[in-house]
Amino acid sequence: MPVPLHTTGKASFDDIYSRPDPRDYYARMSELGYRIPELAKPYLREQISEYLSVVGVAPTVLDIGCSYGVNAALLRLDTGLTQLAGSYTESVLGTGDLIARDRDRVRAATALPGVRFIGMDASAPALDYARAAGLLDSVVHADLEAADPTDEQRAILATADLVISTGCIGYVTEKTLVRIATADPDRRPWMAHFVLRMYGFGPIEAELDALGYRTRRMPGDFTQRRFASDAEREQVLDTLTTNGIDPTGLESEGSLYANLYVSRPVS
Repeated sequence: MPVPLHTTGKASFDDIYSRPDPRDYYARMSELGYRIPELAKPYLREQISEYLSVVGVAPTVLDIGCSYGVNAALLRLDTGLTQLAGSYTESVLGTGDLIARDRDRVRAATALPGVRFIGMDASAPALDYARAAGLLDSVVHADLEAADPTDEQRAILATADLVISTGCIGYVTEKTLVRIATADPDRRPWMAHFVLRMYGFGPIEAELDALGYRTRRMPGDFTQRRFASDAEREQVLDTLTTNGIDPTGLESEGSLYANLYVSRPVS
């Protein structure tokens, strides 16, 4: 079956985010060589460590577009993406037993003591699983592109000390980032976003600058995954060229690539 394209130009995988557990999600992403959460892991750990060093307390981390709690699982369980995916795709357990198994794994984990994880996503089933499994401490089911958060959602978002993402920029824009950044009117969270090169970070950076942030693009180009179809490849290459970005040696070789942008409040 052809993979449909999202309006942003990327392939749309909406169907795999609506399942009661992550098996189909990890199976599909594994087929495409999905790598970005694992490549991001050491950089996100570094941000967490720096926050602890500077502020003196372990941060609450908000993961935008968290799906089934992938980043939280990699960080909390200190595991690799292949091992994490296999723990689902090779399991014959029912959903309830998978949840119980994951809760046991999280309780036994010793990585990142004191760090809390909040997940935000448009998929209620994915959030429900990650919360029930103990991978996420709190969840926000919201589309902040369309509307302001509710009072309850804003209260949860306001507890975030570090905001991260590893692929949702493009689906979400500066509208979402500003609403998160200003959830607490008196405090700005740190941010670290892996952003596909086809989108860039300019409009978000400008809005964050106006809120008192300064942003650095960190060195490196990070593989996200292989193209899901020829149509996606053609659309992405066309978008890059239109935006004046040379895909030679990166996207031209058959995969999506991202850059890391770190934004911190000047104060």
